[in-house]
Amino acid sequence: MTGRRRFSLDLSRPLETAGGTIRRREGDLLRIETDGVRGVGEATPLPGWTESLADCRARLDTVARVDDAALLDAAATDPHDPLARAPSLAAPLADAPAARHAVECAALDALGRRDGRPLAAVLADGPAPATTVPVNATLGDAPPAETVSAAIEAVGAGFDCLKVKVGVGDVDRDVTRLRTVRAAVGPDVELRADANAAWDRETAREAVEAFAALDVAYLEQPLPSDDLSGHAALRGRGVDVAVDETLATTAVEDVLDADAADVLILKPMALGGPARAHAVARRALAAGVDPVVTTTVDAASARTAAVHVAAAIPDVRPCGLATGDALAADLCPDPVPVESGAVAVPDGPGVAGDAFDGLF
Repeated sequence: MTGRRRFSLDLSRPLETAGGTIRRREGDLLRIETDGVRGVGEATPLPGWTESLADCRARLDTVARVDDAALLDAAATDPHDPLARAPSLAAPLADAPAARHAVECAALDALGRRDGRPLAAVLADGPAPATTVPVNATLGDAPPAETVSAAIEAVGAGFDCLKVKVGVGDVDRDVTRLRTVRAAVGPDVELRADANAAWDRETAREAVEAFAALDVAYLEQPLPSDDLSGHAALRGRGVDVAVDETLATTAVEDVLDADAADVLILKPMALGGPARAHAVARRALAAGVDPVVTTTVDAASARTAAVHVAAAIPDVRPCGLATGDALAADLCPDPVPVESGAVAVPDGPGVAGDAFDGLF
């Protein structure tokens, strides 16, 4: 590996997650280079979803001497699983998804640049990828008036899909919030609700029954991550069920076998790379489950790679990729800015051409 750079980026505002409050994102950029072809990958671990920052860096140290040419050859041999033919990499990165993401992304970026193809085209491998990806706006857990104000602002900016955080107060409060948002934005805006595993089964059933009357498209992670049967029992009640945190601890095959979800929320950083995330999306679609791609509030490199993953999924639903403004400052100008509720997919080779080369 020819280059590493550590970074630390403050968030523009604290982010509340099921695992606690996040105030900054720290990670490493990785660069490979062979025969004049470069590739850049990002590791931005998020404990609870990935390995710790210290473990991530230790794993990257372990594979630092891997030959860049061999890594590019492995990616060229099987771009849908770039590390399959590189066991010296795959083994030490097996349980370190953020470190694996950096290595896989660097390999795929180099492959795309070498072949003159955007990452989305490398992943799609056949059907032409989308040129734009629809994205949702995320609204916090503010009181009804503030939530409505934020919803109106988002719709005015061109978003036609809103995800509202729920589960902090009681269900009645959330129903009031969603009802006022629906009345304010009308019937044509898609509403989603994200409970971040806040409820027990009885509360979740109550929420689903109320949300169905408000035409909520899906409810994300209503129950604890390990309650597959509980999520399965919520399906078919008028609101689709999405799982997110579940995928941090449970194999995708187990989720699909349990019929626990209508929607899978896919985070490439937590799944071990863009190719791995796209492979999960393909398995989900084959099972009749919709994939939605989101970030783990990453820096520009990983966020751009996630956009390519979404673009390579046919008819992808609005994705959680409008996260650049969650950072007070980024590593570079944003290659994937949000405009009118969508993101244009970079059409240069690899992830974003040479946009990230100057970061080393």
